[in-house]
Amino acid sequence: MSENSTYQKLRSHLAYLRLGAAAEALPGELDHAAAAKLGHTAFLERLLDIEVAATEARRHAGLTRFASLPAPWRLADFDFDAQPSVDRQLVDELATLRFLEDATNVLFIGPPGVGKTMLAVGLGHASVDAGYRTYYTTAADLAARCHRAALEGRWATTMRFFAGPRLLIIDEVGYLPLASEAAAALFQVITQRYLKSSTVLTTNLGIASWGQIFDDPTVAIAMLDRLLHRSVVFNIDGESYRMRAHRARADNLRKSVNASRST
Repeated sequence: MSENSTYQKLRSHLAYLRLGAAAEALPGELDHAAAAKLGHTAFLERLLDIEVAATEARRHAGLTRFASLPAPWRLADFDFDAQPSVDRQLVDELATLRFLEDATNVLFIGPPGVGKTMLAVGLGHASVDAGYRTYYTTAADLAARCHRAALEGRWATTMRFFAGPRLLIIDEVGYLPLASEAAAALFQVITQRYLKSSTVLTTNLGIASWGQIFDDPTVAIAMLDRLLHRSVVFNIDGESYRMRAHRARADNLRKSVNASRST
């Protein structure tokens, strides 16, 4: 068999096995192996490394699309100096993702603008990077999706969907009151995930005020019981990032105006 036909057969085998990245890299790797006088084992290792890297990249891209994270924020982007009420060591511990191993929940509680969503999304990106299925939703979107599912006879399927991710992020709980149907949907999601998978939740209402979110305080108590059984709770106070940025822009504008007047 000629060298060319052997090469073509090897390309064909790689394509048949769906090792597309290896098949594409084969010509260059053969040239490199010849120039560097690599043995068969070293050549095969390099070729398979390329395929593994491509597979990991595809998997990460798929996990990222599925996660639907709303921003590129990472935990490293969080300004701990601006929010001293946030325990940096505890956030660093969460960044190891060990909390996912025993289905621990994380609650970020505080007024708007203090970085709750940023921290939650940062944990989401860390989870995706580690290869875990992760999903982000707001409480309002979760309730709307469950409402549509109930009307279309897809309630059980939707509950399985929300039970599936290793990490579920539910943002903005309490910003809008939840009617009884929406509260029931959120309760069912939390119940499905209880002791099985981790949930990160952000809310502007303290735990004692959760009765304001739901029509039925009993639902609030039952939900908190499940969330807090295994949980890490951050009570974040301090100034809003957005208000701080607004003040900084206003100060810069005033300085520019005063400088132009003085000239």
